[in-house]
Amino acid sequence: MDARTTPPAFDGLPTRQRRFAVAAIFTALAMSALDTAIANIALPAIAADLKVSAADVIWVVNVYQIAMVATLLPLAALGEIVGHQRLYMGGLILFTAASALCALAWSLESLLVARILQGLGASGLMSVNTALVRYIYPARMAGRGFGHNALVVAAGITLGPTIASAILSVGTWPWLFAVNLPFGIAAIIVGLRTLPDMPRQSHAFDLIGAALATGCLGLVVTGLSSAAHHASPWLVAAELAGGVVLGWLTIRRQADHPAPMLPIDLFKRPMFALSAATAICAFSIQGLGFVALPFYFEDILGRSQVETGFLMTPWPLVVAIMAPIAGLLSDRYPVGILGGLGLLLLGIGMTLLAMLPADPSIIDIVWRMAICGCGFGFFQAPNMKALMSSAPASRSGGASGIVATARLTGQTTGAALAAFCFGLVGREGATLALALGAGFAVIGCVMSVLRMVAVKD
Repeated sequence: MDARTTPPAFDGLPTRQRRFAVAAIFTALAMSALDTAIANIALPAIAADLKVSAADVIWVVNVYQIAMVATLLPLAALGEIVGHQRLYMGGLILFTAASALCALAWSLESLLVARILQGLGASGLMSVNTALVRYIYPARMAGRGFGHNALVVAAGITLGPTIASAILSVGTWPWLFAVNLPFGIAAIIVGLRTLPDMPRQSHAFDLIGAALATGCLGLVVTGLSSAAHHASPWLVAAELAGGVVLGWLTIRRQADHPAPMLPIDLFKRPMFALSAATAICAFSIQGLGFVALPFYFEDILGRSQVETGFLMTPWPLVVAIMAPIAGLLSDRYPVGILGGLGLLLLGIGMTLLAMLPADPSIIDIVWRMAICGCGFGFFQAPNMKALMSSAPASRSGGASGIVATARLTGQTTGAALAAFCFGLVGREGATLALALGAGFAVIGCVMSVLRMVAVKD
């Protein structure tokens, strides 16, 4: 059989091979999820060691995020052509090698170059991650697979600050990146032996279209980041306008393409479009909460950084608990109802946080954060399943790219909106951001329930 044709009936890997394949992709996914949290914790130590300002060292996080978001959709499209498993392994190898370069960096400039390469590697991983999960698990277990996927991400976010603090207590900041090496090498060895050869498409890769799509996404995320950092309104407007123009050019260029990089063809499917929009709403809520709450806890409630870290933990911790449960339920019940219920709980949690008493106890905060985590965890896995199952198997790469793009776009939008709230009302910006998040939850809940009447193509 031609390697570039879709094989006949296929429904997941055999149990033993699936377990090893899952171990490989989830190890890499955990590394990527941990890396963002670890890098954030390391910024003060990096600034002191390299003798750079706080404003300059923030680029260690920014260049990673921009490189990752800008290339998600082009790499997802490339994965459909060369095979999702090949792109994944290439991303994993690059991410691991770039981690070594980060650990060996001798200046801010060398670290930034290494972080750009690491972001490209992470993009290779994230762009086809859910496509691999869809292929590896049988259809009857798809919800469980996406639940485990969400569990790994949530666990990485939860454990990241603790792991980073533990490493910094006994070593220097380069070890935060060097710790990726043994896990990356192990995942590479297992992945090369167990990840299946996946169907490939026969169309050519559009390099010009890829450049346009990369510029579009890069300018949009840069514009949102600039807004979050209170840059000139003219600069923000120019970056966002440039992104829109490049997006329009990309769509025009690929109007007749069988698998466009900005997958407008998939958005013609009501279930897919509603699921993507709902995901952006949910991750915008998360971005609003994760940016606003630390300021609220420290500046208004007077909590220490250690206490703030503890108070932020219940949200991702409960997500990690609820995601596999919601994934199992999504194999039996409509995702529209499950997602709507999750966003309703998330909206209630955000409202309760916005209405915290003037001097709340730890318990007052923790149970409200837990409600938010329960709602978000109940939403995430079913929505991921809805996005992937509403796209044809041949477009799994494009759908997987949209899953990751919706997450990062939502988080960046939420962070920018939180910054806007603080600029608008000062110290009370946290309360306004939480209330805004509750509003997003209402919108997302309505869109989720509308999926009950959406017609799958």
